[in-house]
Amino acid sequence: MKKVRIGDLFELEKGSLQSSKCTAGKYDFITASKEWKTHNDYSHDTEALIFAAMASGSLGRIHYVNGKFITSDLCYILTPKDSEKYPINLEFYHFVFNSLRDEIVKNTKSGTSKESINQTNLKKYEIPYFDIAQQNIWIERLLQTKLIKEDLEEGIQTQQQLLKKLRQSILQEAIEGKLTSEWREQNSDVERASVLLEKIKQEKEQLIKEKKIKKQKPLPPINEDEVPFEIPDSWVWCRLGDTGIFERGKSKHRPRNDYILFKDGIYPFVQTGDVAQSKYHNYKINTFNKKYNEFGLSQSRLWKKGTFCITIAANIAETGFLDIDACFPDSVVGFNSIDIHIPKYIQYFFIISKEEIEKYAPATAQKNINLGIINELIFPLPPLSEMVEIVKKIESLFALCDKLEIEIQSSKKSSEQLIQAVLKEAFEK
Repeated sequence: MKKVRIGDLFELEKGSLQSSKCTAGKYDFITASKEWKTHNDYSHDTEALIFAAMASGSLGRIHYVNGKFITSDLCYILTPKDSEKYPINLEFYHFVFNSLRDEIVKNTKSGTSKESINQTNLKKYEIPYFDIAQQNIWIERLLQTKLIKEDLEEGIQTQQQLLKKLRQSILQEAIEGKLTSEWREQNSDVERASVLLEKIKQEKEQLIKEKKIKKQKPLPPINEDEVPFEIPDSWVWCRLGDTGIFERGKSKHRPRNDYILFKDGIYPFVQTGDVAQSKYHNYKINTFNKKYNEFGLSQSRLWKKGTFCITIAANIAETGFLDIDACFPDSVVGFNSIDIHIPKYIQYFFIISKEEIEKYAPATAQKNINLGIINELIFPLPPLSEMVEIVKKIESLFALCDKLEIEIQSSKKSSEQLIQAVLKEAFEK
């Protein structure tokens, strides 16, 4: 094996078609992206490699094609240059280019905000050249390895889908009371959920009397046809707003639009995206290092550490808990209730109900729902002691799911290394 310039091995030709001028048809239209499109005409009928050279996110991606096709003007078409001096097995070099992608891009790209690879730089770059007999031997091994890799990845994908369904099943059984059916048999004397609901109502009335919160508009009664499934006798159907106090953030300002309000401030500010990053395996919201100044705070509110948060715009119904006293915008709702286990249980309700809640959002570019929708959601409320048990069981089962996820990711990484291992062996020969 020796190293040879790409320009000595391949003819390079720039693609001819802009993606915006593509007309769906029966011929392959190969672009810089992973997925191909189609076009009603073709420019080449040959075997070639297509190299993405002017699309930052896809820079260095390589496609193998054999037949009639047309190519994006963001790509180069690579065909063998000298079949006598440097015979090329294009399928083999498809694997070679893929394995060297990061190195090729790093050493040939130019530009800053919009990176690209020009033909001169690409032609000058040296890659390993193998004797054609070796190429033909190694391509057989690589294609066999690719089939094994694809089988493994199909199995991994199935495992990931099953694991997702398992998590959903755990949450569904939790909110239906099935997860704690044995616990209820052993604890039949617990205080019923209706008592908890009455305590929450009394606390709200007291806060209204003390003028700490405003009197809320009565929530509509629940009709029988609204109830989606049966729940245990000790539970009660209620509106979500009956379980505590939901309030929107006060600030209409954002660091990207009103930077002056955040410059040299002192109060942490949590945006919608920070809540969206807080998934069920990590209940902490990442706080911004930008601080709200005194002027900004007068238009906002400082929420206490531990406040349960729900997004009502952009990524709707994402949830998390504040890990610090912080402000947040009016696209985030804060929740407080009489016991810390209530918001933890409600968070799991939001995870399993996210897709249904998103349906309330109007079909606009900026999706959002209002606070009234949150308050009026139908909610299965268990007794407080059972709620504690439900949260404990979910956390325990999800911890097992996390371990399975780690094993699946490890298998995925191993499958991705299979082809690299074969190529490494070839390079070392």
